[in-house]
Amino acid sequence: MSRLFAAALTVALAAALAVGAALGVVALLQATPDQPGTPLITYEHAGQGG
Repeated sequence: MSRLFAAALTVALAAALAVGAALGVVALLQATPDQPGTPLITYEHAGQGG
């Protein structure tokens, strides 16, 4: 196998691996569950008690 062909094959495999890793990261980020829309702090009772 010539060196040029080996280098081209290595570059192609590295590019395919990078694309696969990127798609995997995107899939993992989209798989996270939606967070509830309820706020942790409400200001309805601000200034009362303490």
